[in-house]
Amino acid sequence: MMKLYSGDLSPYSAKVRMQIYAKGIEDIELAPPPGFPQAGFSKVSPIARIPALDLGDEVIAESEVISEYLEEVYPTPPLLGTSPRERARIRTISRIADIYVMNNIFMCIPQGRRSTRSEAVRDLLTGQTARGVRTLEHYLDGSGFAVGGALTLADCTLVPALFLVENVTPTFDVPDPLQEAPKVGAYWRQIQENPLAARVLVELHRGLEERQDLMRKAGA
Repeated sequence: MMKLYSGDLSPYSAKVRMQIYAKGIEDIELAPPPGFPQAGFSKVSPIARIPALDLGDEVIAESEVISEYLEEVYPTPPLLGTSPRERARIRTISRIADIYVMNNIFMCIPQGRRSTRSEAVRDLLTGQTARGVRTLEHYLDGSGFAVGGALTLADCTLVPALFLVENVTPTFDVPDPLQEAPKVGAYWRQIQENPLAARVLVELHRGLEERQDLMRKAGA
C-alpha cells in the first residue's frame, strides 16, 4: 500500500488529499510525516517537505508531481480534462494558484508579526498574491468549478490556495485580494459547498486551530 505523508494545515498536502478523495482511492494510507518538520524527515524524502508519496521502494516529492502521477495510475474519474486545450487551462490555473498565491502567502507568513514586520517585504509579497488572484479572474469560467463545469485538479489546488487567502492574508493588514476579483470570490463561495472541498476545508481549519493553539501556548 502506498503512503501519503501529509499534514492538515499543509495546502500542498490538501491539494493531493482532495484529489485522492475525488478519485475514491482507497489504497493510499494518509500518514503524518515522521520527523517533520525537523531534519529527520529528510531520511524519508530528501527535499524534507510535505506532501511526499511513499511507493515502498521510492518516494515521490512535490505536490504537482504527485498529482500527475496519481492521475496516470488512477485515470478514472479524469481530473485533467478531456482535450489538450482543457488540460492546458487546468494546469495553468493550478500553477497560478500554486506559485503566485500559495507560495507568496507562505513567504509572507513572518510578516504577520507586526513587531518584526518589514512593510516593504509585506507589500511585495502581498502584491504578488493579489496579482495572482486577479490573474485567476481571467481564467475561471464561472461554472462553479474552475474549468468545464466539473471538478478538476485546478479545483484541488484552488481550494487550499483560497483558504490561505481568506484565513492568513488578514494577518498581514492588507486589503482582501478577493475584493478586486468578483469572479474568484463567487467561485470561492460556491466551491465551499462541494462535499469534497468541504472535507478538505475541515482538515485545513483543524490544522489552523492546532497551530494557533500551539502559538498561544508558546507565548504564554
